[in-house]
Amino acid sequence: MQPNQQSPIQAVFMVPPKVHLLDITGPAHIFYEAACYGAPVKLLFSTIASQQTEAVSSSLLAFHQLTPYDKLALKPGDLIFVPGLDKSLLLENTFIDSTRPFQYWLKAQHQNGVTICSVCTGTFLLAAAGLLDNRNCTTHWKYADRFKKLHPKARLQTNRLFVQEDRIYTSAGVSSGIDLALYLVEQIWGAHFAAQIAKEVVIYFRRTIDDPQLSVFTQYRNHLDNRIHQVQDILSQSLEHKLSIDQLAAEVNMSARNLTRSFKKTTLITIGEYLDKLRTERAGQLINEGHSIQAAALHCGLKSANSLRHLLNNQHSLSQ
Repeated sequence: MQPNQQSPIQAVFMVPPKVHLLDITGPAHIFYEAACYGAPVKLLFSTIASQQTEAVSSSLLAFHQLTPYDKLALKPGDLIFVPGLDKSLLLENTFIDSTRPFQYWLKAQHQNGVTICSVCTGTFLLAAAGLLDNRNCTTHWKYADRFKKLHPKARLQTNRLFVQEDRIYTSAGVSSGIDLALYLVEQIWGAHFAAQIAKEVVIYFRRTIDDPQLSVFTQYRNHLDNRIHQVQDILSQSLEHKLSIDQLAAEVNMSARNLTRSFKKTTLITIGEYLDKLRTERAGQLINEGHSIQAAALHCGLKSANSLRHLLNNQHSLSQ
């Protein structure tokens, strides 16, 4: 559905000390664009300490004219985003203890009907408040072991982009905060409106609540060969087209033989294997979004639904 002129939703973005910039600016920009497209939403930026109106990010960019959390007046249906912060604070028990008043407030807001969201290591603040006890959640893969040790009552889900339970959303890392914001826009104002926002911010494909943290679209990229990266970009952005090895090689000024050999040496899989993995993941996303198997097959450059079924069966067998 399209946004209507209902009472505006307040989307509050907390700004803790040493906040990670994209954790807060990514989701905030999604809601800013939603407002530009007519969604009844008001953006607010707040600190997690009483009387504090300024904060400095981990990148040393400063924030001013912030509203202390205890000066906010929120209502059921409003949103609070708690972003990640620098590990130097995250690993300090004294810092976590110093945020106890904010934790009590956060828990009270949830009890009053406000939706609570965390990005990346912001999950630690939600867990410290007791919001994740006996609830499913996720956090950045790098801090999963520490999270489990500190918060054994939380049911941590690993390799998940974001997790939803009882109006609490936790997301895995920097870019997944944007995915989460788009998902919330869709839940509140509909899929068509969310697609408009995704197009406005030029997001090639939207990841969903069921997608893994470590997507094949970002795997096999831990190398420094620019030409192989370029080939991977072409493949991931042109799944609906059937490109030959000769065509790919011409795009990066290599011979087909040299490209085939270099790709395998650099990524440890062949171009064909990589393309099959891309198609499998993209097809899964499309099917989960409600597309038919035939439509998903065509979008992924396959001739028929049977071709896609065969590919999915083969990939499933390889993963066993």
